[in-house]
Amino acid sequence: MKAFPIPVVAAGAGAFADDEALDFIRLPQGMSTFQMPRTPEAADPASLAEARVFLRRLLDRAREHRFGTETVLQVDVAGLSARALALVNEALGEGEVAAIIDEPSVRLQETGFPGFWRVHTFDDAGALTTDAIEVGPVPTVVPEAALLGSRCRMPKHPLAPGVINAPSLLTELADASARGPQPQAHVVNLTLLPVTPEDIAWLVGALEVGPVTLLSRGYGNCRITSTRLRHTWWVQYFNSMDHLILNTIEVAAVPEVALAAPEDFADSLERLDEWLATL
Repeated sequence: MKAFPIPVVAAGAGAFADDEALDFIRLPQGMSTFQMPRTPEAADPASLAEARVFLRRLLDRAREHRFGTETVLQVDVAGLSARALALVNEALGEGEVAAIIDEPSVRLQETGFPGFWRVHTFDDAGALTTDAIEVGPVPTVVPEAALLGSRCRMPKHPLAPGVINAPSLLTELADASARGPQPQAHVVNLTLLPVTPEDIAWLVGALEVGPVTLLSRGYGNCRITSTRLRHTWWVQYFNSMDHLILNTIEVAAVPEVALAAPEDFADSLERLDEWLATL
């Protein structure tokens, strides 16, 4: 079993597993705010035209897409020239959410336009096999990988000295997990409960680490890690000083904090259209 990327005690946000494997993820201070991408100054006309045509087609398809449904809209960028792809990446920018998936090997980055995601998939040798843009609240591979890497029931975990309330919390989580994802997430707020460090350490060992880890950057950082218990996620909130301020476990398909909201997506469509008009 690999090490759980969640600190047992209130530690800084730097405990994120495999940070170096994802160039997208950095740990910022303060709040991320949207800034309209700058129009490239040194782009050659052919590459700029190619990027513009691609982004216009992407926008048109996104407008027709039923956001938040099971229908998947993923657009491959493999056909773009290297310079046009660089311009597309520059135009889309970086958003607040990034993710690492171990099983399969996937790296995800929300763009500066919520609801538009960059998706990189790698084979066992580390070679890039998929380079695409996906439109949706979160890329479909996130809940799929979390589900495939989970179990309906967890094996019994031996008790240890100092463990008091953790077994009853695990029973509560297991019951919620068996019911499946509900419209509203089932949340166990460890920050407000009388749990000992031994309780949390026991829960870490009992739930085990899953294959999906996300980082949401807004007011401080939110670190989200799937566990091996089906539909169950460990969600930690850090302030701008990297101090743990809220420690929760959620039963949901994907925690809401990682999802792009429909209203944000609608705003993205307008802003992307405005930006394309400046090219």
